[in-house]
Amino acid sequence: MTAQKKETFLKDYTPPAYLVDRIDLRIELDPQATLVQATLACRPNIGGGGPLVLNGERLTLERVALNGDELPAGAYSFADGLLTIPQVPDGPFEVFVETRVNPAGNTELEGLYLSSGNYCTQCEAEGFRTITCFPDRPDVMSVFTTTVVGDRTACPVLLAGGNLVASGDLDDGRHWTTWHDPFPRPCYLFALVAGNLVRISDSFTTRSGRRIDLHIYVEPRNRDKCDHAMHSLKKAMRWDEERFGREYDLDTYMIVAVDDFNMGAMENKGLNVFNSKYVLALPETATDIDYEGIEAVIAHEYFHNWTGNRITCRDWFQLSLKEGLTVFRDQEFTGDSISRAVKRVQDANIIRSFQFREDSGPMAHPVRPASFVEINNFYTLTVYNKGAEVIRMLHTLLGPAAFRRGMDIYFERHDGQAVTCDDFVAAMESAWGNDLIQFKRWYSQAGTPELTVRAEYDQDRRQLTLTVDQTCPPTRESSKKEPFFMPLAVGLLDADGRSIPVGDGHDPNTRTLILAEPSQSYVFSNLDAPPTVSFLRGFSAPVKVRFDQSDEELSRLMAHDPDPFNRWDAGQKLALRFLLEQIEAFRRGEPIVVDQLLVHGLRNLLLDRVADPAFLALALTLPSENWIGQQMPVIDPVAVFQVRQQFRALIGRTLATELRLCHETLAGDGPYRYSAEEAGRRALRNGCLAYLLAPDLDSRIDGALLRQGIRQYRASDNMTDTIAALAGVVNADLEAGTELLAEFYDRWRHDPLVVDKWLILQAGCTLPGTLDRVKKLTTHPGFSHKNPNKVRSLIGTFCAGNHGQFHAADGGGYLFLGDQVILLDPLNPQIAARMLTPLTQWRRYDPSRQQLMRIQLERIGGQPTLSDDVREVVEKSLA
Repeated sequence: MTAQKKETFLKDYTPPAYLVDRIDLRIELDPQATLVQATLACRPNIGGGGPLVLNGERLTLERVALNGDELPAGAYSFADGLLTIPQVPDGPFEVFVETRVNPAGNTELEGLYLSSGNYCTQCEAEGFRTITCFPDRPDVMSVFTTTVVGDRTACPVLLAGGNLVASGDLDDGRHWTTWHDPFPRPCYLFALVAGNLVRISDSFTTRSGRRIDLHIYVEPRNRDKCDHAMHSLKKAMRWDEERFGREYDLDTYMIVAVDDFNMGAMENKGLNVFNSKYVLALPETATDIDYEGIEAVIAHEYFHNWTGNRITCRDWFQLSLKEGLTVFRDQEFTGDSISRAVKRVQDANIIRSFQFREDSGPMAHPVRPASFVEINNFYTLTVYNKGAEVIRMLHTLLGPAAFRRGMDIYFERHDGQAVTCDDFVAAMESAWGNDLIQFKRWYSQAGTPELTVRAEYDQDRRQLTLTVDQTCPPTRESSKKEPFFMPLAVGLLDADGRSIPVGDGHDPNTRTLILAEPSQSYVFSNLDAPPTVSFLRGFSAPVKVRFDQSDEELSRLMAHDPDPFNRWDAGQKLALRFLLEQIEAFRRGEPIVVDQLLVHGLRNLLLDRVADPAFLALALTLPSENWIGQQMPVIDPVAVFQVRQQFRALIGRTLATELRLCHETLAGDGPYRYSAEEAGRRALRNGCLAYLLAPDLDSRIDGALLRQGIRQYRASDNMTDTIAALAGVVNADLEAGTELLAEFYDRWRHDPLVVDKWLILQAGCTLPGTLDRVKKLTTHPGFSHKNPNKVRSLIGTFCAGNHGQFHAADGGGYLFLGDQVILLDPLNPQIAARMLTPLTQWRRYDPSRQQLMRIQLERIGGQPTLSDDVREVVEKSLA
């Protein structure tokens, strides 16, 4: 048993009392009683000593020995998740620990568990302690040698991290393999996989001429779905050599795909374990978004080899050191692979729609948190995506060349070490030659900075003065925030939409301003007329902006801004302005209308034959319900949904000719092929179909349009077009949608990842009765509470994505989520805690919904047994 966790604080960090230079593991696999023998080569750390304390949870401790002598029960204690040996030698010594664990009974999917009958591990953040007793903290880095023993028939494949150094057979029908990694690593990077798997192999030759063997292991039924993953891996390896000068260091790189996984993937040294969602793809089973996601996640985990494995974080407060930096690297990789403009809009949209909401909620925390109860709750958009934006700001401030020098300095200084965010910034300071003391507030202060911008033109002086004020709302860790240090990229357009040269660097039309004070003014001279300001180009800082620009100015930016992000953002602002106006009109009982200025802008996008279709697809999409709600002092989710839905229907009718023409023109003329260009074409074509199939709130969808969607569904040779058509029909006509969904399930019932898509379509359906259908699906054979992908697809989609249905005034959605969290918590606390997110925002809604959501939080918090994961979220939400 383990005691309830207490809050841990960054300020209380102390170095480990003992280091473990080497660990030798022997793991004899058994579904209910796996034997784990661990030999630890320990030594006192500088300033350390005293009792040896090792973490150990949810395991049976069988034997403990010190320097070869078995210890009697009175020579050590094992309680509250800690193995304590009071007396150990002053110098180096060896500890032997023997434990047994139950993989088959492990539904938390942390430590050693079974997935589809195969053994696999997930040790980040604190899962290794459920396998054996060890100082489970990232600043204890050890050389691992692992011997895996398993039944030859049940486990023909036995894998662990590192290089394979030996293997053999035993007389009892078992066999064994031994793996060695010469590079010290923290225990959270330990990995083991064993079972009935097939191997897809290839190789990669590094720029120094070394051959690296590449292996992807999957269940036999998935052997034909790995080509894209392998191609993505080789592409990422070459990119990292060219962009950052990083070569792979071991002889073998292995990826294993498993169906039961709490996260997306895990970068274990030499043996990456992946959620199968981010490995498996065929045109008929995976969408373009899946293909892009596989490429990005494969790259992310590979890039961790240097930013996370070779150099790791000193403690879990520094999690963004590896995650924020590696997200930045995978964003750059994907930008080079598809379109930098499209990728930038996608990433900024995630920050604005979801991370900003996190910053304003009860779980708000800095990029480097000051405290936590359960570290699993801090694998967040703030740590990952906002952390990446912090790295991107450094890249903007230093420029590409100096940033690369800073990365080289970081690798040279800290290879083989567990370090801090401050160490990374120090490397950047050395490359830049300027201090970044104020910049580091991005790591220590929570919340989203809010900028107020004023533009004043002086005709006599021919000058524009741009004044920027910055504030940051109070959050849990601090009520008063010091000014942030940030780059603000700005451009100017004349009345005809032409760029006015203002640049001070590689772009003659963009000037990068530095904001460091609560209020600063910037002067642009030699201007014959008032310009239109293009502010925060490229989303150069993760901030909210209040800038009063006219409809005419936004239209000009939407049509002419050379900065793709600001061109997209101008359209979003214009649409948002009209949506908010119509929400107020809707509440007054007035009919909903779409402003012709917005219609004109959208028509021009549809007629654009020059711009990237992928960018046009993004530009044509209305602001999300989530983003609209964030702009309202009190969120009215039903009004937001209904007005946005009616906008889509009205636009679909008004621009029907242009939408049909675009949809027909962009039809493919050959078999499916994944590429950035083809994915962009399909995205724009399917965006047009979505508008055409958008149902009016007061009437049924036109039969001819419905038949158009059904025709695309039946004619499609790829999952991208299939899902787009099916989603349109499902949300337009219940009877037709139900018929197609039944056909879809009958065809794909044996493919778990496609069944996930089937669940998502139904959970996201905006037609009446969705909650009842979702409840029934929780008992369907295609759903399981023990599989995180299924939970995210059904429960997560309905509660976090279907705002109008989940937030129904009767509170039925809230009750459903409360029931599901209570059911999930004893099975998988990590997933249960993540499902809670929609309830944490309860204070943003009207008093009636607040009360209904609070009742569910209190009901969950009142359960007699509650995980630390869920308890922390509930308590902070109610505080």
